[in-house]
Amino acid sequence: MQLEAGQLLQRSKPLFQENFEKFGELGAAVSVWQNGKSILDLCGGFRDVHREKPWIADTLVLVWSATKGIGSACVLHALQEHNIEISQRVAEFWPEFAQAGKDKVTLAQLLSHQAGLCALDRRVDVLDYDAVIRALEAQKPLWPPGTAHGYHARTFGFLLDELVRRIAGKTLSDYWQENFAGPLNLDFWIGLPKTENSRVATMYAAKSGKPLEPKNRQSGSDFYADLVTPGTLARKTFTSPYGLHVISKMNDAAIRAHPIVSFGGIGSASALAKLYSMLANGGKYDGQTFFSEKAIAWMTTTLADGVDRVFQIPTAFSAGFMKDSGNAGRRILGPSGTSFGHPGAGGSHAFADPESKIAFAYVMNQMEQSLLPNEKSRRLVDAIYG
Repeated sequence: MQLEAGQLLQRSKPLFQENFEKFGELGAAVSVWQNGKSILDLCGGFRDVHREKPWIADTLVLVWSATKGIGSACVLHALQEHNIEISQRVAEFWPEFAQAGKDKVTLAQLLSHQAGLCALDRRVDVLDYDAVIRALEAQKPLWPPGTAHGYHARTFGFLLDELVRRIAGKTLSDYWQENFAGPLNLDFWIGLPKTENSRVATMYAAKSGKPLEPKNRQSGSDFYADLVTPGTLARKTFTSPYGLHVISKMNDAAIRAHPIVSFGGIGSASALAKLYSMLANGGKYDGQTFFSEKAIAWMTTTLADGVDRVFQIPTAFSAGFMKDSGNAGRRILGPSGTSFGHPGAGGSHAFADPESKIAFAYVMNQMEQSLLPNEKSRRLVDAIYG
């Protein structure tokens, strides 16, 4: 399918405006690319609740777990550059990881949330990188790796970061800047420089109200109820490593400066969409090749699909990216089976559709009580595909 910019604007602009008028959006931006070119860029609203600072084209915002897609791209690039297969064992590159029965865990299992390391037995601080890594090394898998999958909400970024450090000899944040943000001129940071703080929108916690998803209506299990119940897997997953549970803390300049790969990325919708546009176009942009066909296949190929141990609804993952589950109630990545991406808590969302060479990104600063994409971005995705 070929999108026409004028028609897309006609379909999308009223929906985007409704997000502010009907759905309580404060500030937001959406970006759509096709065939390596930007065809829609909208922004509106405000960076602050006092409505004094308008959201403009160069506004940056925290995208929460959409950062995981950025981190996964870095890991897969490092594997590609060092001729490593995802079927190889993690312990080959990270020997200490082999403790507690993890010696046979493969990169593919780890990247698709099948390693059983979504929660930690040790209480360690999310800002103490070394302590988190030691805890992951000592952690016994919570299920036999490869037999099930469950979303690694907080630990995932640390696993990605340590893999890049072991394979490429540098932090994932530095790897991102050197290999992607710099060459592609992407306004996106994992660990924000102080000089960029004046452009960042303030993030606001969700207002009270009953969320609808994810809930498994067949079993009656409710992820959100478990999330606030001590001892449940969902609760343990979202509280380990410990810290930064108050949304407002993420607005501190000192916290923004920490390179938290799981949920700390700060950037623009257009930067996210541009990255996914390169991925949607076979790993190529403007005459440069960033990824091989094999690496793109790692992103598009589903490795885990079924009821998620943490979310308790069907989810699916490729090597580091979220896919639409074959049993999903409603698709979040458009109609194509090759699409992949990663949403963020509260409403941010980004993905690539290699079939139609489309990339999409939506970012905002007033969170909803949802960890998966909500109506505000879903309606815009539907508008793209008509």
